[in-house]
Amino acid sequence: MFTGTGTALITPMKRDGSVDEEALRRLVDFQEENGVDMLLPCGSTGEAATLSTAEHLNVIKIVIDQAKKAKVVAGVGSNCTWEAVELSRQAADLGADGLLSISPYYVKPTQEGIYLHYEAIAKASDRPVIIYNIPGRTGSNITAETEIKMAEIPNIAGVKEASGNLDQIKAIIDGAPKTFSVLSGDDGLTYDVMCYGGKGVFSVVSNCMPKQVSTMVNCLKEGKKEEAKKIHDELEPIFKAAFVESNPIPIKYIMSKMGFGTNTLRLPLTSLSDKAVGLIDEMRAKYGL
Repeated sequence: MFTGTGTALITPMKRDGSVDEEALRRLVDFQEENGVDMLLPCGSTGEAATLSTAEHLNVIKIVIDQAKKAKVVAGVGSNCTWEAVELSRQAADLGADGLLSISPYYVKPTQEGIYLHYEAIAKASDRPVIIYNIPGRTGSNITAETEIKMAEIPNIAGVKEASGNLDQIKAIIDGAPKTFSVLSGDDGLTYDVMCYGGKGVFSVVSNCMPKQVSTMVNCLKEGKKEEAKKIHDELEPIFKAAFVESNPIPIKYIMSKMGFGTNTLRLPLTSLSDKAVGLIDEMRAKYGL
């Protein structure tokens, strides 16, 4: 069910820090017009950690309302299982096609705790759940063994893998049921992950370059590896530049220059540094952004 290109959407904001709902709707249209298959509101890129619960649910609602064909995978993660369960239920009630939940951060649970956390979320609604493994943000890794075990839980449909460990990702692809979607969580690794058998990507760079990322992913789905590699190599500089400072700082700056909200982030996130602005402006010129 969850394959192809998914965009981890930014949350456009006005200068006063409020959510720019009009810009968010235009962003959804821009993504769909350029071939994106899935939309992910309220992930790390969407600054979910700085949104109130009411704002969080409203952003999900707007994306669901605006989307015409792309599947909406709502970010519903929390380090508190109870809160993740409640967010999952509410996002399901809003009509999300799927739910993406980050592994519990800060608390550093055991593998058993992580398993039980996701089992509770999977039981909370009838919507498919996608695991989000990103040790760099959570402080703990979900092992391949645990992910393969979770793939057997009814309602757990896949994983956004951002561990950066290709050996681990390959082990998950090889060991999980073929119906389990392993999706790259790193733009720079999408080519490798899909060559191993992954089903797609949740991308940051597709916010600003949805057509190019979608074309690369579609080539890989069709087995056109040489064409895909050429696109990957062309995009590699911006894949790296988009993470020159903590995500979503660089992509928020790029999107503001493209007319999607202002370059406003909520503390503790700050605007792009002067040093990084030079690099990102160079990328904008290179790619016509």
